[in-house]
Amino acid sequence: MAQNWTAQTDKDSFTVNSKFPAAFSAHVGVLVTGGAKRIGKAIVGDLAAHGFAVAIHCNGSMTEGEALAEKIRTAGGQAVAIQADLCDPDAARALVKEAQSALGLPIRLLVNNASVFVEDHVGGLEDNIWDRHFALHLKAPVLLAESMAAALSEGEDGLVVNMIDQRVWKPNPLFFSYTLSKAALWNATRTLAQALAPRIRVNAIGPGPTLPSERQEERDFQRQVGAIPLRKGPTLSDFGLTIRYLWEMKSVTGQMIALDGGQHLAWETPDILGISE
Repeated sequence: MAQNWTAQTDKDSFTVNSKFPAAFSAHVGVLVTGGAKRIGKAIVGDLAAHGFAVAIHCNGSMTEGEALAEKIRTAGGQAVAIQADLCDPDAARALVKEAQSALGLPIRLLVNNASVFVEDHVGGLEDNIWDRHFALHLKAPVLLAESMAAALSEGEDGLVVNMIDQRVWKPNPLFFSYTLSKAALWNATRTLAQALAPRIRVNAIGPGPTLPSERQEERDFQRQVGAIPLRKGPTLSDFGLTIRYLWEMKSVTGQMIALDGGQHLAWETPDILGISE
């Protein structure tokens, strides 16, 4: 039966009109970490609307996660919300099995989206901020991928998609712990792709400016978007579409797709502008 529903996010919305295509995603369980808000919510909505059964991981956003799961079920999809603190290694190790049990399906698609974005800098580094970034951006995704691989039955394949950041291709010293931990996840993406082949492919998405951050006013966000090469960032629907592309492309592994409007290519820097060479 055709489904028509709109998934709302904090700053944007999109509508998906589709059938739930059995040939495309039948018996595919998905775990999306940080799936109750913002980009994670858009990913959950897109995958659910295309027939995937989705486990929505939340930490402090269970109310939003349960509301999203209920909306998906009402539309004819399959979704559950699960709470876990991924900074706790034991909770991270247990999450895949909890998701499989709740869905009644193997987790064959893992989207490591949960993230923290706290400002720090060299000269003012704090242990708790450093440790939280690396626990959430590196240790938890690796433990989840390891657990997913261990839980898959013989003959089943899978895909891990790590949500990283375009800045791993164009680093700067701002948000130091965040940037360094995301760079570590990019390296983990490639080494996991080697370690888990041939059954599991591991890829990444590098977002650029998509939604204003918690610290950012709308006018500053628009200035940022206006300064990148394409003068526009990704839409929320781009993320689910890209993940579904990676799901279908069985020969792609160890890659990152930058959904950033060309931000990682920005070249109009002070060492070039207005300087004769």
